[in-house]
Amino acid sequence: MGSQIHYVGRVRCMGCSLFSRSHRLRDRPLRCLGQCYQWNSVRGDRKRPPRFRLWTFPVLVDGPFGVVSAAELIGIVLFVMFVLWAVYAYTVVNFEILPSYGDLTLQEKRLFMLQMSAYTFGLIALSCLAFLFLPIVRGSILLRPVDIPFEHATRYHVWLGNLTMFLLTLHGLFYMILWAIRGIIRSEIIEWKSDGGANLAGVICYVFGLLIWVTTLPPVRKRYFELFFYTHQLYVLFVIFLALHIGDTNFSKVFGGIFLFMLDRFLRFCQSRMTVNIVSMKSLPCGTVKLVLSKPGNLGYNALSFIFLRVREISWLQWHPFSVSSSPLDGKYHLSVLVKAFGDWTSMLSRKVSNITEDSQIELPLLTPGQIMASVEGPYGHESPYHLMYEKLVLVAGGSGISPFLAISSDILHRTKDKKTCVPRNVLLVWAVKRSNELSLFSSTGVESICSFFSDKLNIEVQMYVTRESEPSLEEGNIHKATSSPVFSIGGGISALVGTGNKIWVGCYVIISTIGFVISLTCMVVSVFIYGGFVVGLWHLWEKRTLAMEESQEDGVKTDMMQRNEVFTEKNLYQETLASSYAVRYGCRPDFKGMFPIFYGRR
Repeated sequence: MGSQIHYVGRVRCMGCSLFSRSHRLRDRPLRCLGQCYQWNSVRGDRKRPPRFRLWTFPVLVDGPFGVVSAAELIGIVLFVMFVLWAVYAYTVVNFEILPSYGDLTLQEKRLFMLQMSAYTFGLIALSCLAFLFLPIVRGSILLRPVDIPFEHATRYHVWLGNLTMFLLTLHGLFYMILWAIRGIIRSEIIEWKSDGGANLAGVICYVFGLLIWVTTLPPVRKRYFELFFYTHQLYVLFVIFLALHIGDTNFSKVFGGIFLFMLDRFLRFCQSRMTVNIVSMKSLPCGTVKLVLSKPGNLGYNALSFIFLRVREISWLQWHPFSVSSSPLDGKYHLSVLVKAFGDWTSMLSRKVSNITEDSQIELPLLTPGQIMASVEGPYGHESPYHLMYEKLVLVAGGSGISPFLAISSDILHRTKDKKTCVPRNVLLVWAVKRSNELSLFSSTGVESICSFFSDKLNIEVQMYVTRESEPSLEEGNIHKATSSPVFSIGGGISALVGTGNKIWVGCYVIISTIGFVISLTCMVVSVFIYGGFVVGLWHLWEKRTLAMEESQEDGVKTDMMQRNEVFTEKNLYQETLASSYAVRYGCRPDFKGMFPIFYGRR
């Protein structure tokens, strides 16, 4: 070999924001089903120092906060310092104003400080509430410029929520102790002042907050996810009674975050009302379902994106996140997702698709009673394609966690083929599955069909591990067979009414809604639904007009591109290529110590 590659620097996680697809782990941000690593190389004697980025360099890995980057650690330290400083500053002020109340006994001074401490914790909790809703705005105009997708920012919501409820607990506990000592606890609890300070409203607000807080505890959330999800909808009552408790002046401190959240929630509601075309459905032998969804040509996404999917025939209320398994270069008018049958919702979807694909072998009317009606929110995810920033990539996945890495691999291959900007030149994909029938996931996208054509420009190495089978199945020649449904035509494409969509329309939506809030004299509901709704209506009309122009200009191209996926699905061009081109190891797990000895040796 002309040059030797050495692995230097620390392995760094790039892809820990992917969502779990299982029933028990769904909607859990930062739960990684696959991880993406980058390493630097040394060619000859010339060393390239590892690049350091605050937002991606992990500082803490094992701990209560999970994987924490350098920038996140700095933010945590600064916010904790702010809370401690606020407690100290308020306490000093309380001691300074104490003499102004005249000659008080020692008991009266203690009660006064207890009361002021309770008030202090309430004020600091309001400061946390001011930031609480910002991280869960999926199309945030504040997070997008710094490229922090909401699935990463959700952890900040969790941290702030725990801190807020802790402070509110101290706030209420101190007041209860004070009222109990004075013997006025009953009269104070039922007190309701019209100008703010309604104690009963505060008690009701805390009860709703406590219910939300308890159901977020990991044991409850993992075992009773539906309880956690539906209890979280009590945030509406929490905010209403919070406003009644603290009054207009104090509520203005938390108004900004709640207003942006309402804008995002209304826009998501508008997008989710649309029924989306399912271009094709494919049922794989392992129980996984591949759905190809129609989208407008002007709705962009990248290989790191994900969507929220709802199927009305299964549930009107449940939305499930799935990583996109297709590259934007696979087709301008569609995207695809892989759904593994694991929990109740995904198992019902798998059975429904299997029934439809089996029935499709018999000539049936285009629309049948078993038709699937899908709705989509998104796509969301990183604004920047991080997978295109490094020359060497290591992709590690387990089971259906390969879905985003199929999109990444396809994106890199298409860019190399089309001679577009593409930094990666060496890609190692390590994939472990339990059973050999799951290998059909890899052939479902056609990645392997074009890998061999770019050996001189791109080196992709795929290592597959089947952990619970000691040898190939006797029916391995059939494991890649799958049943597909014909193309359906139910609704339109994925709506472009999304916070991560057209930046001009999103900016107009936020600005007009804010102006409407000022005009309507502090009525958030009116400003969002009337003024914001007016902009959304214009945006929707513009979208329909743009789609009509695209269809007239590119008649026939859209259908061809959307059916391109069906061609490789039906023909199965690479069933025989998989076993010969890529090593499949049975009865073992990936040996990362052997792959990357330098990382395990640096202790």
